[in-house]
Amino acid sequence: MLKKEELNTVSATIRGTETCTSGEIRVCVARRCQGDPLEAAYQKFVQLGMEDTRLRNGVLIYVAPTNHKAAIYGDRGVEESLERPGFWDDVLEEMLSYFREGQMVEGICHAVTQVGQLLTTRYPIAENDVNELSDEVVIDG
Repeated sequence: MLKKEELNTVSATIRGTETCTSGEIRVCVARRCQGDPLEAAYQKFVQLGMEDTRLRNGVLIYVAPTNHKAAIYGDRGVEESLERPGFWDDVLEEMLSYFREGQMVEGICHAVTQVGQLLTTRYPIAENDVNELSDEVVIDG
């Protein structure tokens, strides 16, 4: 699992990324993932209230390092705006390549940045933007 300073690094990356977008990014690190990681990501997405954002533009990056599983779940607004099928798969593969090199924090931060670039294009920061969701990393389990 991640150390406190590593969690702070990921949270700071989320905060920095969200300065350019009204989109909301969360990261969940699970101790274990039994079954399909996308289903687990969806369940955590709902549990965290991420479907309640005003523009339906939340994205959850879900990682279960013990089981070598990960998924990215985007809310309806984000999914509808994806122009290229396989975008999430590409981001996941890049993140997992960092993991294979023992660079978990760097991989998560890279994924946050990639998601943030997409959100910035589709959902640029608004003058009256409010951070609707916490930027803290969720530890599950």
